[in-house]
Amino acid sequence: MTLLDQYFKEIEKELSREKTKITAQEIGTVQEVRDGVVILTGLDDVSFGELIQFKSGVYGMVIDLIPEQTGAIVLGSFEKIEAGETVKAVGRTLSVAVTEELLGRVVDSLGEPIDGGQKITAKTFYPLEKIAPGVVYRKSVNVPLQTGMKSIDAIIPIGRGQRELIIGDRGIGKTTIAVDTILNQKGQNVICIYCSVGQKSSKVASIIQLLRANDSLAYTIVVAASASDPAPLQYLAPYAATAIGEYFMDRGKDVLIVYDDLSKHAWAYRQISLILRRPAGREAYPGDVFYLHSRLLERACRRDEKHGGGTITALPIIETLEGDMSAYIPTNVISITDGQIILDSDLFNAGIRPAVDIGLSVSRVGGTAQTKAMKQVAGSLKLDLAQYREMAAFSQFESDLDEQTKKFLNRGAKLTQILKQDQHKTYELAIQVSIIWAANHGYLDNLTNEQIAKFESRFIEDLKSRGRKLLDRLNKNKIINKEDEEELKKYAEDNSNLV
Repeated sequence: MTLLDQYFKEIEKELSREKTKITAQEIGTVQEVRDGVVILTGLDDVSFGELIQFKSGVYGMVIDLIPEQTGAIVLGSFEKIEAGETVKAVGRTLSVAVTEELLGRVVDSLGEPIDGGQKITAKTFYPLEKIAPGVVYRKSVNVPLQTGMKSIDAIIPIGRGQRELIIGDRGIGKTTIAVDTILNQKGQNVICIYCSVGQKSSKVASIIQLLRANDSLAYTIVVAASASDPAPLQYLAPYAATAIGEYFMDRGKDVLIVYDDLSKHAWAYRQISLILRRPAGREAYPGDVFYLHSRLLERACRRDEKHGGGTITALPIIETLEGDMSAYIPTNVISITDGQIILDSDLFNAGIRPAVDIGLSVSRVGGTAQTKAMKQVAGSLKLDLAQYREMAAFSQFESDLDEQTKKFLNRGAKLTQILKQDQHKTYELAIQVSIIWAANHGYLDNLTNEQIAKFESRFIEDLKSRGRKLLDRLNKNKIINKEDEEELKKYAEDNSNLV
């Protein structure tokens, strides 16, 4: 018995307990069957998002309401459905099973397990579509969500309850940033949901394997609608992931949801809309494609303690073509989110990874969701790096530079080098703060790029062995005092002399 059948059994129990016996049903007829979409007549009193059941037992969801006709997407195989057969409205909206058993599992857009594990039993179902919490239910975002990446935590901090877009061309590290953020939540009491939309099954399998290898699958739920799945299931996947996240948020927990990626989600919706013969607008998308993503991402928030106190942090991913940020979907999602991490192909090809464009990337929450220790060392880092990159480009045409400019360019080059980071290698807060502190205080100025990499690895190993108490103190207090600075100075001097 599937979870959808289980859901309908619960509905039948509710109806049987009601005093008034229901004697009427909303019955319609299938007029036309298209690719994953059916056109119906006779369903005069159905609503958007309502479930319908076909004669073959397959379920569908109403998605289009026009005079004399109703459009619905099929939640399964549409080959069994024939024109002329009857269809009945269920009177309930599509919901997904929510339970603690989902942790560590891989499910599809309807909450059905697809990892070959045990069946999931659930008594609670959450609707896929839900109105986002109003302003009175929300609280300002000021608790950091550490990604473990120096370039992001120092310059573009993300807070719990924030929506931060990751945007860039294909194959330059968007998914890596999102997955590394999930890996860094180990021991941070954050439940992670990775929602794959339109990705290759092999890519999803490799991510699951990576999470398992790093002991991160236990606090992660994977919602997968791969490229081989029908467009309706790809369309529903992000809403299912959000509904699951809301279950945990309602219980006062912190949730991180990665949508990988919403470009393909928009493609799936465009496909459905064109099959329904809706008028095509810019780039052939229907006019309501903005609403598609706004009603999804608005559900990410930080709730007030009176209303549960949980959070949903959203990391949507958007793919650009040749770095074109002015395309329809990128501009839509940029306007919905609270900031964007922009990845640049030129930086990626130059070996600066993660290839974050410091000048264009922004977090609208900013330092509010940053620890005091990080503020102390990274307060002017964004401005310094942006100025460095502008000056470095200009200085290529200048043969004679003054000493002060040379020092500024040298420091900027060293800061750029220290912000490089290998994939799937995240750092705790104290390590990040210590490295940036050493760079700011000139301990890297006289080192080459190769020596900086050696210094960083030696410095980290030394801090983890001899300076463990210092790291624990920085992680706990989240502030650098004079005593901590003296210790950091000692470790930095010892390791810079060894390089």
